[in-house]
Amino acid sequence: QVQLVESGGGWVQAGDSLRLACAASGLTFINYVMGWFRQAPGKAREFVAAIRWSGGTTLYADSMKGRLTISRDNAKNTVHLQMNSLKPEDTAVYYCAVRTSRVLRGTPNEYDYWGQGTQVTVSS
Repeated sequence: QVQLVESGGGWVQAGDSLRLACAASGLTFINYVMGWFRQAPGKAREFVAAIRWSGGTTLYADSMKGRLTISRDNAKNTVHLQMNSLKPEDTAVYYCAVRTSRVLRGTPNEYDYWGQGTQVTVSS
């Protein structure tokens, strides 16, 4: 059974940083892609970042590029998302997801497994 458990969300002020984590289990992730998405109230789920587990190639959303770093810890089957210079418009539930393919993609329906999400709230 695939499990993705996000952590690290919280309430911060504009300009602060947060580091989200996604602990993954139930699959051999070496050939897959891990992604982060977010969804604000009343809005569609949108792509944030993705990483190919093997090799570490990354993909970032243009809207947040320069403020993000996605990384993986092979030994712990964990993917991290470092977010800096947070803005109120970054407030959303952040989800991690697995795409059972080596090809990096940023579309939610191309991901096969999802975590429950972690809330990030940025106040001005």
